[in-house]
Amino acid sequence: MAEKVLIIGSGPAGLTAAIYAARADLDPLLIEGMQRGGQLMLTTEVENYPGFPDGIMGPELMDGMRKQAERFGTRIISSDVTEVDLSERPFRVSVGADVYEAESLIVSTGASARWLGIPGEEKLRGYGVSACATCDGFFFRDREIAIVGGGDSAMEEALFLTKFASKVTIVHRRDEFRASKIMAQRALDHPKIEVLWNTTVDEVLGDDLVTGLKITNTQTDEQSVLPVEGFFLAIGHDPNTKIFQDQLELDVAGYVVTEAGSTTTSVGGVFAAGDVVDHYYQQAVTAAGMGCQAAIDVEHWLDRIEN
Repeated sequence: MAEKVLIIGSGPAGLTAAIYAARADLDPLLIEGMQRGGQLMLTTEVENYPGFPDGIMGPELMDGMRKQAERFGTRIISSDVTEVDLSERPFRVSVGADVYEAESLIVSTGASARWLGIPGEEKLRGYGVSACATCDGFFFRDREIAIVGGGDSAMEEALFLTKFASKVTIVHRRDEFRASKIMAQRALDHPKIEVLWNTTVDEVLGDDLVTGLKITNTQTDEQSVLPVEGFFLAIGHDPNTKIFQDQLELDVAGYVVTEAGSTTTSVGGVFAAGDVVDHYYQQAVTAAGMGCQAAIDVEHWLDRIEN
């Protein structure tokens, strides 16, 4: 017998959708993936999620959401979805050799920040290395930090970080930014921002916390150390939509396209929520809100087709 609703992904969007769907007696099945919990599992402390005045560790917040979803009856499978068939209902979702059928589907597979893949980056992720200025900028008050990137998002994040840091160094591998002229000029004109042109970051230094970056000038090949206490990456995100290509409408960047003011996708009965849709806000609280919307949209959609 087909599931009423199957949810793919276990970040704030997927787990919130599961909580609402379970409370609506839809008996949801959630396939959380081998790396459960989404990007908050890589965050040490979360201070901007409502309801936690003293902050909360990212993994602790996600564990609480998961337990809450289970409390209301959500069934959870800790494996990765390997294939989907959305050509007809019930939809077919493959997890290795196992195939699950579902009348409706909520896609909440999120997006993954791009990383440089350099030594020290992964070890110090959450300990001075971050891909979210909005999430972590507060922790670097009166400290010198660096950010890598050259697009509009990098300029926005650098300007945001000046609210906290004593100095922000933008490290860029080229001699000009890809960002719009107005955003680039704002960054260049800011007294707290300095730019290292034609420079790459080769290694993040530090044992327990970031202490600096090993950098190289691409024109002279000169290597040096930039002493900083924080390192932010703003080189983009990649939506986790590979298994939905040619089945759901995606935008040019690969994000799932939904109807305005709704979580409805291009396929009836398939809904999407969180960072897999949203390439602008990308916050846990906005993802959770979209997860709530998706569950309510699914409930109403199932009512319509069943009556």
